[in-house]
Amino acid sequence: MLSDSQTTEKSAIHAAGLRKVFGGVVAVDGLDLAVKAGEIFGLVGPDGAGKTTTMRMLAGILDPSGGQAEVSGFDVLRQPEEVKRRIGYMPQRFSLYGDLTVEENLKFFARIYAVPESLRVRREAELLEFSRMAPFRRRLAQHLSGGMKQKLALACTLMHTPEVLFLDEPTTGVDPVSRRDFWKILYSLLKEGVTLFVSTPYMDEAERCNRVALIDRGRITICDTPDGLKQRMRGELLELVAEPLRDAREALTGHPALLGQQVFGDRLHLWVENAESAETAIRATLTAKKVTIIDLRRIAPGLEDVFISLAGKEKG
Repeated sequence: MLSDSQTTEKSAIHAAGLRKVFGGVVAVDGLDLAVKAGEIFGLVGPDGAGKTTTMRMLAGILDPSGGQAEVSGFDVLRQPEEVKRRIGYMPQRFSLYGDLTVEENLKFFARIYAVPESLRVRREAELLEFSRMAPFRRRLAQHLSGGMKQKLALACTLMHTPEVLFLDEPTTGVDPVSRRDFWKILYSLLKEGVTLFVSTPYMDEAERCNRVALIDRGRITICDTPDGLKQRMRGELLELVAEPLRDAREALTGHPALLGQQVFGDRLHLWVENAESAETAIRATLTAKKVTIIDLRRIAPGLEDVFISLAGKEKG
């Protein structure tokens, strides 16, 4: 069990020194984590950073190689079945049964969770309405769109009303409209008191979380609210639209006025100590290199800007 100094009555998830080793590969390395009850907690990091492994350990699916963790007050190593009774877990590739209808999938998962029949009927009706899938209840799962499959997967996970819900990149590959609907469902769950632990590659989704943690090489490197993270970003941010963009990047690489740069679609984001003085120097450099400046202005950073800046990386 975690010590009193590491856990609180209203905490949903606590981890201290959590570690997982596969052969000689350290996937999670001394991870410390605390998630409050009733919040949306976002976990962001590159592929291979340890997001899925962390989630599987917290869900009681993988045994930790070291450290401690509790979910809903139960030890994930010594009391994994107690943890599983209180959580929902939606992996990246949720296994729906394609030859079963929407309704039949819900009934199947209700049996897995041992949901009483009277409660199953009510919960099924609620979830179908909740996910706006009632008109498709008799459609085979294999004939659903990607977004509808994800909503059905979430509905199946919610058949037993978990205290903590783990969602591993739940909207990857889903269209923007379905992503929006999915997040409406998640916000509704908050009103029911469900704690949400979400990993996502999308920064606009990370912005929706109460707090966000950046995981890199199996460690949490920073954790704060989205606004708090933005306040930690070094310097100021300029956005540059120029032609040719490749020439602009090359001209500004290693520029003394820049802390870093990153390509964002058809433009560059430039980190500088002082936007006003840096803009003058940047304009002079690009003009000398015969690069056409279409727009250069200061902008507010997004979370992707923040994470790149805090990691001290220059990409592009």
